[in-house]
Amino acid sequence: MKFNFTIIVCFLLLFSCSDDFLDKEPLSDVTENNFFLKASDLQLYTNGFYRMFPSTSIYNGDAMADNIISTTLSDEMRGARTIPTTGGGWDWGYLRDINYLLENYERCEDEAAKRHFSGVAYFFRAYFYFQKLKRFGEVPFYETTLSADDMESLQAPRETRQFITDRILEDLDRAITNLNEEVQAYRITKYSALALKSRVGLYEGTFEKYRDISGYETYLNASVDASLQLMQNSPYSVYSTGNIEMDYMELFNSHDAQTSEMILSRQFTQTVAVDHNVNYYTTTSSYGRPGMPKDLVNSYLMVDGSRFTDILNYNQVLFADEVANRDPRLSQTIRTPGYMRKGEAMTLAPNLGATMTGYQLTKYVTEPVYDTNDESITDLPILRFGEVLLNFAEAKAELGTLTQADLDASIQLLRNRVGMPPMDLTESNNSPDSFIEAQYPTLAGANKGIILELRRERRIELYMEDHRWDDIVRWKSGQTLTQPLRGLYFPGAGEYDMDQDGTIDVVLYDGTEPAGQTQGVQYIKINSDIFFDENNLIDPQPDFNNRTFDEERDYLYPLPRVELQLNPNLEQNPGWE
Repeated sequence: MKFNFTIIVCFLLLFSCSDDFLDKEPLSDVTENNFFLKASDLQLYTNGFYRMFPSTSIYNGDAMADNIISTTLSDEMRGARTIPTTGGGWDWGYLRDINYLLENYERCEDEAAKRHFSGVAYFFRAYFYFQKLKRFGEVPFYETTLSADDMESLQAPRETRQFITDRILEDLDRAITNLNEEVQAYRITKYSALALKSRVGLYEGTFEKYRDISGYETYLNASVDASLQLMQNSPYSVYSTGNIEMDYMELFNSHDAQTSEMILSRQFTQTVAVDHNVNYYTTTSSYGRPGMPKDLVNSYLMVDGSRFTDILNYNQVLFADEVANRDPRLSQTIRTPGYMRKGEAMTLAPNLGATMTGYQLTKYVTEPVYDTNDESITDLPILRFGEVLLNFAEAKAELGTLTQADLDASIQLLRNRVGMPPMDLTESNNSPDSFIEAQYPTLAGANKGIILELRRERRIELYMEDHRWDDIVRWKSGQTLTQPLRGLYFPGAGEYDMDQDGTIDVVLYDGTEPAGQTQGVQYIKINSDIFFDENNLIDPQPDFNNRTFDEERDYLYPLPRVELQLNPNLEQNPGWE
């Protein structure tokens, strides 16, 4: 396919984020020969790369897996993926645009601009290939633009995972060297590249370790090194005002990214009608009804650091007692007694009509004025310092080099924000939590106890930030996704004061709907509006209690049929033949 320069430039001009980035020359005067000559040209062109980032699907990795339970389970959870004819994520347009920039940026007369914007391109090529690596595993690697008659390149075979990962890390190292060293919440900087390197190294290192692939240590060490650079030589920290009951929530429901912790965010603003739907998604009864699963609620520790699941009959505890005295991140992620919407003074009980599990989500939720579909304007995180701290501790634990001092310099910073006690390395390894252990039945070996605790911490801290599916894949823990999905406990039909304010919030009934209903009370019919298992726990998906995960197939996605026909050197992923 011939590269159409005019179409690309016009498209970028149309979708540029701000007038500040526009080349003021008339479109009729923009040609391939006079472009890429100025800093503004490079900035304008690279603006188009930012469309690669997720927008409203920032929490998609949680809904694909077992973190968010909605009215419809994902194809991944149901084992219902099929081989696409075309598409299916096998798209290469952005890569061609990136390589074209890297072939032409040297014509710019501004040395500082050349250095920085080549760094932006290297970052995005690394980001592009990381997405392909996670989805398909081995893929062809292209670092130049291709012509339509270059059949040898167009029919290139797939390179190995290690080859692709090494190229990703090389591009990130180039980006780290070239990019500007500044705090920019919505723009790529040196710190963005370091944070992505921290993520890539941990992902591939653990992916290979749990599949007995030699050389995985190289990638885990890359994650540790990148994380340490950010921890020791960057302006970032864990956002905290000292309010342990609000700071975690406010990090995510702030309209604008908290730049002390958010290294890179997706910006949303009503000024140019760039919005998302999280308020509508979490508050309405007609769109998904997302809820946190009970096994995750059970995972939150007590505020003193003890295990909730060590309490006798912990699965038969009424809601208000269940969520009392827990890790404060729980009450800042779901509705619990005393919850108030941002900007409001009225407390709200969970709306069981808006959540399949009874645990109603509040992360990212702001004022009711943004409750209409696609009206939310909270900036959504792409890379944040909190993740880097988690990456660092996990990479060192998987290497077998984690110390208590490492935990104190990383995980404890996150726990300090919410007033939680330290994570103890020796105690964790001496007494692994059997409840968390059951969630990851294949985990074994040295440091098992502390790795379980780090997985607990990661799932809680990074909830609804698009990590869960990737974590399950790299840990080779697909069987985790087949475990029962459950919600709130109710002993049976009756009246319930969910938030202990002295008024009834929910009435569960069998048979005929109660007469003389009270306004504001939720009336829910058992075995019609809501279903229970044999232990009186909400069963949000009674039709999907026998899910399976194919260990030989389901960690990767299939290549489209047409691509296999066009390129005979491609091979289908295992199990999808």
